[in-house]
Amino acid sequence: MTNQSVIFFDIDGTLLTHEKELPASTKEAIFKLKELGHEVAIATGRAPFMFEDIREELDIRTFVSYNGQYVVLNGEVIYANRLNIPALERLTEKALLNRHPVVFMDHEDMKANVPEHAYIRESIETLKINHFPTHDPNYYKGRDLYQSLLFCPEGEEKQYEQEFAEFDFVRWHPVSVDILPKGGSKAIGIEKIVERLGFPKDRQYAFGDGLNDLEMLSAIENSVAMGNAEDKVKKAAKHVTKSVEDNGILHGLQMVGLL
Repeated sequence: MTNQSVIFFDIDGTLLTHEKELPASTKEAIFKLKELGHEVAIATGRAPFMFEDIREELDIRTFVSYNGQYVVLNGEVIYANRLNIPALERLTEKALLNRHPVVFMDHEDMKANVPEHAYIRESIETLKINHFPTHDPNYYKGRDLYQSLLFCPEGEEKQYEQEFAEFDFVRWHPVSVDILPKGGSKAIGIEKIVERLGFPKDRQYAFGDGLNDLEMLSAIENSVAMGNAEDKVKKAAKHVTKSVEDNGILHGLQMVGLL
């Protein structure tokens, strides 16, 4: 394993452009990494059912999803970190009073607690996925949920942060916030994979661009922020590559000597 590495890639703004397209140079680079014997994995805030097409196209069977809460190694679930359901139920009651919709998410599907809302449509549509949450206000009952979505304008999540210590709140859209188990992160999910695979720290790489990549880019020794990332994210990484639209993945892999 001396010359082999494990490389984790975020999806939105990293593998995919802002138009949700996979650059040809990125696809070629991923397959070249695999030809060279490297382990290629995904680390995303998305649910598993939101990126099946990308896994298939790139032939990737190892991934960290839900920002580290649901981790799969070679097709096998090796870690699942569930939301606190009683606390989520209380949060949902408060959100209803505030007219803030909530979407419940497990490993197979997602359901909204309201029949229709502009914030849900506006934010989910930006992902350009063939999957939209239908209405089931009781979906959280008797299920293992790994993430939820709270829909509210920026700043209005503060009241939930103060009241619900059981969760972390990470904004990913002007009207939507991820609700995660407290302390959960991509970095923890990645740790579960590298523990199994045995790659030393100097053979671990990660590429990302968003606020939910901060822990991952801080924890991984050879971290690369995309050129389109916010300054805060770039500061957390060891290297900064070009933007995703400007062949940033290929450039970054060449920069760190993997290609």
